[in-house]
Amino acid sequence: MLKNLAFILCCITLFSCSNTSVQKKEDPYVWRTLNVRATAYNSLAYQTSLQPTIAAWGDSLAPGDKYIAVSKDLLKLGLDRNTEVKLEGFSGTFLVKDKMHSKWRNRIDIYMGVDVEKAIEYGVKKINIQYKTLKDSLNTP
Repeated sequence: MLKNLAFILCCITLFSCSNTSVQKKEDPYVWRTLNVRATAYNSLAYQTSLQPTIAAWGDSLAPGDKYIAVSKDLLKLGLDRNTEVKLEGFSGTFLVKDKMHSKWRNRIDIYMGVDVEKAIEYGVKKINIQYKTLKDSLNTP
């Protein structure tokens, strides 16, 4: 009988603690939407620099990577290095890995490896992007 009582007390303790000790943490991130001008680029010296496979923050680029470059004005909105971004017309999530020349505003450049034809075919488009940023970020669009 003592064993049964111990078992019952143990079960009561486990079930009563499960609801109070496990609290669901609120996600500190939110997805924000922004309309930008989108172009495409390749990791070729004539399009970028003498080290075309090295991005602005020192990350290596390789064909097949889902990366984008952003105009510098977008950095203030939270689109900085390694920010997750969803692009209209593309599946999956891209990462911000590069910065564009300071002459560009409200613009992204989608990395397309060394496939120049694919980049030319993409052209220039106005698209909506969604990017992941902290909810309490002071830099709200």
